[in-house]
Amino acid sequence: MYDVIIIGAGPAGLSAGIYTSRLGMKTLILEKLNPGGQITLSSEIENYPGVCEVKNGIEFMACWPEQAKKFGAEIKSEEVKELRIENGEWRVKTSKTIYKAKAVIVATGSTPKKAGFEGEIEYTGRGVSYCAVCDGFFYKDKVVAVIGGGDTALEEALYLSKIAKKVYLIHRRDKFRAAPSTQKKVFNTPNIEIIYNETVKKVFGKEFVEGIILSSNKEIKVDGVFVFVGMKVNNELIKDLVELNEWGEVKVNLNMETSLKGLYAAGDIRQNSVKQVVAAAGDGAVAGINTVKYVEHTKE
Repeated sequence: MYDVIIIGAGPAGLSAGIYTSRLGMKTLILEKLNPGGQITLSSEIENYPGVCEVKNGIEFMACWPEQAKKFGAEIKSEEVKELRIENGEWRVKTSKTIYKAKAVIVATGSTPKKAGFEGEIEYTGRGVSYCAVCDGFFYKDKVVAVIGGGDTALEEALYLSKIAKKVYLIHRRDKFRAAPSTQKKVFNTPNIEIIYNETVKKVFGKEFVEGIILSSNKEIKVDGVFVFVGMKVNNELIKDLVELNEWGEVKVNLNMETSLKGLYAAGDIRQNSVKQVVAAAGDGAVAGINTVKYVEHTKE
């Protein structure tokens, strides 16, 4: 039996674990992959307050798990398969065992959305990628396309411009949504060519990607395609337990409480999240503190 079980070890989950364990709660953090979350795939982080040195995601998240462990939190690499409540206690079933807790914080984050072009699934891992940090190395002095118009797309285009010979940045609208400072960097990078008002209709090649066909039927030869068109929340565990909004995000109040007592949601998975590390960490702190209050109240 744990006081609190946290599902997900990204910024929200680890922040929550730091607070719950430091406040004396017996805390278990469950993560199916390596601790750190989606942000570990980012090529650079320069807007986290108080961290002046630009770091990649792996470097940035390196000490977060150790900080949670220092206060007593346990971190286990197990995928959660089922979450349910029985007799006022939460049951968290993983691939290995069943854990019990008085309260649960779900911080399962989000994953990249598919762009939906023909061949996207078939060529994933063979020229189609969703992580420039992971796969950029393979495109040294080659030509790549980046799809998207937000901060992530432009930041990854900039990262790839330092590796690839040429980067096509393809956006379906006539202007970007990214921060002005990031746009300025892109506009001033000579080997990035911007293509507005186009989408990718199809990717083609033999064994690996050799090119793309745009919505205008224009054909461009590229060696790789990087997709950054937004994120999909990972709500599979609780979508049938709590109230969601139209985008599948979990409805919470200012205390990060869901519609079920003792169940909290933090980070990208909750409604109106701005999908930023600093916000996820804040969510985790709020969820952690209020979970402690809830557990203490139930003990009384």
